[in-house]
Amino acid sequence: TVDLRDRKQLYEQLVDNIKNLILTGELKENDKLPSVRSLARELGINPNTIQKAYSELERCGVILTLPGRGSIVVAQIDTLKKEQLGTLTETLIQLAREAKSAGVTKEEFMKAAETAYEGGAEHD
Repeated sequence: TVDLRDRKQLYEQLVDNIKNLILTGELKENDKLPSVRSLARELGINPNTIQKAYSELERCGVILTLPGRGSIVVAQIDTLKKEQLGTLTETLIQLAREAKSAGVTKEEFMKAAETAYEGGAEHD
């Protein structure tokens, strides 16, 4: 699915969604993705947007497009998890710097991180 109100471009949403489907195990290695045309019809968006997302996924090594056969998943969950962890680590480093600058203690930061990880919205 895509959210037309989201600030993120549609092709970026598709890239993220497909990666998430792999991370959750809904898409596995060697699974075939829908054709560009069928997915564009299903989502009601321009086929060029789907093609751009598929091209980005292929550039990242997540899928492989075979002429006449379509696109298949080639990325493994472990590879995507490592990539995701690297991105999250960079984000956490930036947040930790901001927290330190604001006078937030390590304990307060860790508690906030734990609350966020658990999905809670509780604040002290």
